Amino acid sequence: MFLDRVKISIKAGNGGSGAISFLRTKLVANGGPDGGEGGKGGNIVFVATKNMNTLYSFRFKKKFVAGDGENGAKKLQTGASGKDEIIEVPCGTVIIDAKSDKIIADLYQDGMKFVALKGGNGGHGNAYYKSSIKQAPHYSQTGEVTQSREVVLELKTIADVGLVGFPNVGKSTLLSCVSNANPKIANYPFTTLYPNLGVCAVKGQTFVVADIPGLIEGASEGQGLGHYFLKHVERVRLILHLIDISESEGRDFIEDYKKINLELEKYSKELAKTPQIIVFSKIDLLSEEEFTAKRARFVKEVNLPHLEISGATMKGVEELKLAVLEKLATLPKKAPLDIEEHDFDKKDNTSINITREDNGTFVVSGGKIDNFIRGVILSDTRSFAYFQTKLQEMGIIDMLKERGLKNGDIVKIKDIEFEYMD
Repeated sequence: MFLDRVKISIKAGNGGSGAISFLRTKLVANGGPDGGEGGKGGNIVFVATKNMNTLYSFRFKKKFVAGDGENGAKKLQTGASGKDEIIEVPCGTVIIDAKSDKIIADLYQDGMKFVALKGGNGGHGNAYYKSSIKQAPHYSQTGEVTQSREVVLELKTIADVGLVGFPNVGKSTLLSCVSNANPKIANYPFTTLYPNLGVCAVKGQTFVVADIPGLIEGASEGQGLGHYFLKHVERVRLILHLIDISESEGRDFIEDYKKINLELEKYSKELAKTPQIIVFSKIDLLSEEEFTAKRARFVKEVNLPHLEISGATMKGVEELKLAVLEKLATLPKKAPLDIEEHDFDKKDNTSINITREDNGTFVVSGGKIDNFIRGVILSDTRSFAYFQTKLQEMGIIDMLKERGLKNGDIVKIKDIEFEYMD
């Protein structure tokens, strides 16, 4: 099954907590604090690979979580870092922030990496807090807790050449003739339900050809199947525009040519500028006189260079392959997408939110709270005094009073709950 767009959930690893420990040896009676730092959480890393050509592997697994950092230990031992979560995606995968709909990465080349989320920082052990006035701190810092995010993976096929045209004009047949691909071929519309890729070898050189499922009039606006696959043609350097000159489906071949170009232009002005080679297909179904008359009409009304082939008899196929190779030699690789700078992994260290529960309890939350509360231990006198001082310094008490805080009210900050007394 071909899958070219999927939404997944990703979460970097939490940081490990710092340790609370004191050196105790036979020769050292009061060795002081020796609690080590917590380990850093694992990152979420996307890697492009040429060994995949669909997002099918994400059909069932849609949640990816990196490893948590380990807690610190005694003797100043730092906890091990969490294992990175490596997510392989096909070359040509675009990563989109599901919340803002902004593109955050374009993995267009084999081996490209993108660190989407960084793991949480480890907490400080009690040795970190030792000072001249705090000889034996009995508290440490918990590890940073990370948040889950959602991203959309969208595949834009990586190919040098794209075959476009109405359904049943012979694109799959041509692909099977010029490359190693074995697409499904049948005489009815929409035989091709997903892009097929093939590698074409000519004079010791190769190029990749993509058979893009049949477009129809209105594809750019959601008609038929073509609108699902127009994105797969965005990356190609050259378009082979196949036209059924035999008109075997009852359509006018010149109108076919005009309608497909109009759909390409409606979808993307840049795509419409991609060089084309016009190819008349199914010439074996016409007599020489019929073909000559139709070609003369095309020259009169359109007057653009063109080639002609027959997939059934292979006539003109080798000439077409050579023409494609010659044209590609003059065309540069398509540039990657222009990505607007977007800090997808920006940590919230400034927000303060105050809400009130039905029972009247004030609840204080936000990124700034999450950050400072990591080092608070209520059972430690100095730590709790630090906690009270910070509430004043951060303006939280004043904010609570503005919301109606008075003596005797209950305030909850994360797992800490206390009665306010002025």
